[in-house]
Order: sequence, then structure tokens, then C-alpha cells
Amino acid sequence: MKHLTLENPVQQEDASQLVKLRSVSKSYVDGPLRVHALRDVNLHVDRGEFVVVMGPSGSGKSTLLHILGCLDRPTQGSYLFDGDDVSRFSDRKLALTRNRRIGFVFQSFNLLVRETALENVSLPLLYSGTKQATARAREMLTAVGLEERVNHRPGQLSGGEQQRVAIARAMVKQPDIILADEPTGNLDTQVGNQIVELFRQMHRDGMTIILITHNPEIAAVGDRVLLIRDGRIADA
Repeated sequence: MKHLTLENPVQQEDASQLVKLRSVSKSYVDGPLRVHALRDVNLHVDRGEFVVVMGPSGSGKSTLLHILGCLDRPTQGSYLFDGDDVSRFSDRKLALTRNRRIGFVFQSFNLLVRETALENVSLPLLYSGTKQATARAREMLTAVGLEERVNHRPGQLSGGEQQRVAIARAMVKQPDIILADEPTGNLDTQVGNQIVELFRQMHRDGMTIILITHNPEIAAVGDRVLLIRDGRIADA
């Protein structure tokens, strides 16, 4: 497995790079204190790569994912998404980029408890006015092995099944990249391995994936490992 190398800031832009951070820092004001969540982070991820992010709690992993997912903006530095400088995006363009080009998978599933699996997966397409949203959602649920559970609500599904619904929801818009924050954290080892195999299949199909985990066995499936300590990229 290869480890992530720091980016050369004078390197020419590469069309194969989907995301690129240049000297990105992020800080928050907490009363009289300024908390530095990220410090001078430089990295790139090519299309079709599977990059795993590891690091102790509070190291900046989730902050990094939020910036990559256009959920937050860096305090300093620049973020290029598919060659476009995200700092120049309006709030509307940020929202469109999040909703149409980025798929999110979270540890807590984030499913609507009163909606069926089919309705949960259909929702992103309904918001964007996509035709045949239900048919597309059913197709994605079949792809993750839940064709017999489409009319079940989250409370009627196991944790692994709920995470499969969340993955189907993330994939239903055919995004450019999947960002996964501890997607196996609430699952037992056997079910977690099944979820990891779904990510491996998405990667084999050409999807770009950035996944946060504390589990070195899960990290082993990635193309590269990004280690973060104290908001900085550290040597593996």
C-alpha cells in the first residue's frame, strides 16, 4: 500500500486530479481560544482512487472531510474540485456541488425514520426533480442487496441493512466522489466487512472514495493511507 505524499505547490494542474488542497488550514474561535483543526494541509486525490484517512480522535479527520464535501470552507488555502476553486463558489453553487456531485455516508446512517428504504434513497432525486426517481432508487437498493427490503423502515432493518440504504442513497445521484466518515463504526466485524466489500466493489467500478476509519484492517483495502495528527498530514 502506498502512503500519501505531500503536494508540490508549483506542480502543473493534472486533469486526473478530482480534489486538491493547497496549504489548507481551518481554525475555530472557542471563547478566548483559537482552535486549529487543520494546519497547512496539501494533498490531491485522483479520479478512481480509494484513499483512507486515519488518525486519533480530534486530529482533524472530520474537518478535512467536511471541507472536501463542501460542508465547510477553509480559513486559509485553496480547495480545487475538478479544477474549480471552491472558494469562489457562491452558497448556491456549493449546495449544488454537494447535492449533485458528492455522496456522503456517515457512521450514524442519517436515515429518515418514518420513510421506507425506497423513500430514503429516492429523496435526493426528488429534491433535484429527477424523473423516474423511484425506479432509480429501487435499482440502487438491488445493487446493495436489499431488493426484498425496499418497503421496510429503518427501525425494521439491521444496522448493516441501514448502512446499505445509506450507501444506496449516496450512490443514487451517480456522484463524482463518495466521502465516508467511519461507515462501519456502529457495526460488528462481520457486517462491517460486508460494508467494506461494498466500497471495494464501488472502487472496482471506478468510484473515487475517501473513507475515514480507525481500523487498520479496513485501511488495508485503500490505494493510499492518509495519516493526520494535530491537524497535519503525518508520515505513516
